[in-house]
Amino acid sequence: MVKAALDQGVGYGIVLGLGALFALGMILVTFILRRYNQELQTSEMFNTAGRTVKSGLVGSAVVSSWTWAATLLQSTGVCYRYGVSGPFWYASGATVQILLFATLAIELKRRAPNAHTFLEVIKARYGTFAHIVFMVFGLVTNILVSLMLIVGGSATVSALTGMHTIAAIYLLPVGVVAYTVFGGLKATILTDYVHTFILLIIIILFSLTTYSTSDILGSPSAVYDALVEAGSRHPVDGNKDGSYLTMQSREGAIFFVINIVGNFGTVFLDNGYYNKAIAASPVHALPGYILGGLSWFAIPWLTATTMGLAGLALESNPRFPTYPDRMPDADVSAGLVLPYAAVALLGKGGAVATLLIVFMAVTSATSSELIATSSIFTYDLYRTYFNPEASGKRLIYMSHVLVVAYALFISTFSVGLWYAGISLGYLYVMMGVIISSAVLPATLTLIWKGQNKWAASLSPILGLACALIGWLVMAKKECGNLGVACTGSNNPMLVGNVVALLSPCVFIPILTLIFGVDKYDWKSMLDIRKGDDHELAEAVGLDLEQIPGGHAETQMEFEEEQRKLERAGKISKTMTVVLTLALLVLWPMPMYGSGYIFSKPFFTGWVTVGIIWIFCSFIGVGLFPIYEGRKTLVSTFKYVFNDITGKAHPKTIHAQAAAEKTTPGDSTPPEKVAPKEEISAH
Repeated sequence: MVKAALDQGVGYGIVLGLGALFALGMILVTFILRRYNQELQTSEMFNTAGRTVKSGLVGSAVVSSWTWAATLLQSTGVCYRYGVSGPFWYASGATVQILLFATLAIELKRRAPNAHTFLEVIKARYGTFAHIVFMVFGLVTNILVSLMLIVGGSATVSALTGMHTIAAIYLLPVGVVAYTVFGGLKATILTDYVHTFILLIIIILFSLTTYSTSDILGSPSAVYDALVEAGSRHPVDGNKDGSYLTMQSREGAIFFVINIVGNFGTVFLDNGYYNKAIAASPVHALPGYILGGLSWFAIPWLTATTMGLAGLALESNPRFPTYPDRMPDADVSAGLVLPYAAVALLGKGGAVATLLIVFMAVTSATSSELIATSSIFTYDLYRTYFNPEASGKRLIYMSHVLVVAYALFISTFSVGLWYAGISLGYLYVMMGVIISSAVLPATLTLIWKGQNKWAASLSPILGLACALIGWLVMAKKECGNLGVACTGSNNPMLVGNVVALLSPCVFIPILTLIFGVDKYDWKSMLDIRKGDDHELAEAVGLDLEQIPGGHAETQMEFEEEQRKLERAGKISKTMTVVLTLALLVLWPMPMYGSGYIFSKPFFTGWVTVGIIWIFCSFIGVGLFPIYEGRKTLVSTFKYVFNDITGKAHPKTIHAQAAAEKTTPGDSTPPEKVAPKEEISAH
């Protein structure tokens, strides 16, 4: 049993104290935005952030949502197992989905500008049966992601502080629930930014310590020598010459395929990513997702290349927690390579830093999952099947209740998994088997008018059945049993994941031939309606048009928006194809095929590129959002100062702002232009 590096009090202090700090901070921000920027917490604002978020914040929100506990812990584990190939396979295999999703984000905003969830689009196109099928797959995706966050995060908190795992499971979501309920998606996106900022600073600290200032490593050269020695002590089965310093890794390549397949499901079926697309203003959706995807790549790549390799280099050092033994496989699967390496490198400071980044990763991504799931229950279940005429006030009440209920459900489910011995690593490689059969039909819903409702509805079900059969049959054939160790091994998971993703390629054409090619005209998606928030606006004496997110779009604005989105769609298709080919083929495959074993200068260059990339990520999603929102920040601080000093009351501020918006040159007052809903020709 490895002794915890920190006291339980530190664990409780960070989990509860930092959680409370973020909750109070976001509650204060929500109050300021309401008082000075008129951002009333309507049902639309709660679930869509007013559809006005700029690219910098969209990028940081994407990075934060995609930075799970698994991003940091699982990537470091695969590096420990397979060497330098593991971090690259993890990063590239999970970046392409974000880049490809940029195209889907554009199509969603173009086809269904008023949607709150991607499931509303399914309902508008295919009807009830398909809607229920995809609602199940969407909710299962959110549940699996949430479980990975809580299970991985609680295991790390427990390992570092000795805090009981069940206590960590129930307490980690507490602060998240508080600020999510008060601030909705806007608070989630703002908190995502703060979390991403802190996370990137700590990753930079880890990398500079390992490769520059550490007294036991301190340079790429020292790490390289330690890896050569580690490869001679315990060579890696399936790696070129057993080396940790090669991209040619058989087991690493198998993980790469599993990683790609599973992550298609957790992006393309996770309503959280559609939430970000919906929240983005039209011109900012594409740059936000491209910026987020490229910035995110450096996080698992450099974190794992730093801490995974440090773990291998230091496990023969008395400062390593498991010394003189190697890490047990169960600890690697539980995601404990990173915390152990951090303790060996930086002692208690490393443990605190690890606790902080895991806390940031778990809480920010959990907040995204809370909003994603509550919006599905609120709009796709409650408003669609139980109360179609629900007011905005009722919708926001249901959203609040469901955020709390879902957090309690996930924590209780996580306790069950803990008792069953299901770890983060097992959940990560299993998720694709369960959900990936719905990826292709969900994608074609927005990009191909020919997919009929039966092809969309039945292919995910048939694909899931085939994937489960392939997974379990392969496990039984390999090991003769269906235990956790066997079903979680690489070959059964590979079969299950690949069958899940690719089987719809067979079922969709067959079902299209049987039931005929659809001739969908995309019009029903335009009929998705916003929540009615007039009651909430009137209760505080405001016109809904004055509130961010409450403006009824005119036909002229709608047409201009469509032009922008059509142009963005063309750019996104080209960019995503080029970047995907670069990350999956042009960069890694020549190195894999050649079996090149890194020389010391090449390894130094490899690490240097990673460090430069993380600094670029910090500029892109850490500093750029501040620059992009500088005018709003300055004006808000000025309003707060004037209000506190008694120079100007918020009502005066709002009157001045309204006067500034109405320019004398306007030929047609806004209220004279009919909203697009009233114009028959779209």
